[in-house]
Amino acid sequence: MMDNYFFDFDGTLADSGQTAILATQAAFRDYDLAVPDEDAIAYFMGVPIEVSFKKLAPDAEFTDYEFKALLAIFRSYYKQMESSNLTLFPHIEKVLKQLHDEGKQLFVVSSKHSAALIRNLEQLEIDQYFDAVLGSDQVKKFKPAPDGLLFLLKKYHLDPNKSVMIGDAIFDLQMGQAAGVATCAVTWGTHSKKELVVQEPTFVVNKPKQLLKID
Repeated sequence: MMDNYFFDFDGTLADSGQTAILATQAAFRDYDLAVPDEDAIAYFMGVPIEVSFKKLAPDAEFTDYEFKALLAIFRSYYKQMESSNLTLFPHIEKVLKQLHDEGKQLFVVSSKHSAALIRNLEQLEIDQYFDAVLGSDQVKKFKPAPDGLLFLLKKYHLDPNKSVMIGDAIFDLQMGQAAGVATCAVTWGTHSKKELVVQEPTFVVNKPKQLLKID
């Protein structure tokens, strides 16, 4: 039986629409970089922009100052766009409420900066369901490294055998496997079901309501 549920955010709990794609393209355009296409940006949505932006601009040479400026530009665009695009996937709030009411411990482990993550959870009015949230700025090694999960498992004295990492990207599943917890692929997000099943997740669900039955 699962007692501890770790959720990715974008593509798993919430649909940010085109926000990340448009903000990325705008930031790259402002910086006179080759603008990546939607598919390339979408593929890397499961990892922090500190990693993905360098993969999306492999030939660019940044100073630390320039790269931090690029990230700041992206975050500025993202914040401007998110309020009109960010929505919960259908039935997610009901699922979170039921799990919370059953006494399950819920967490968010995201590649987003924690300030944006907390802001988004409050905006969607689901922050009350989570025991803790962990953003990319709170770990030294990002997804798919297991650091975020291992930190929460240790801090809250959680049993890995009763814990599951839930996400829409292969990086979420790889992180969960590296941390020694069960994994659950959701098929309504960024990566295709075909890409996800290659990772051999413990569970695969096609609808949010099925998250209530992954015990």
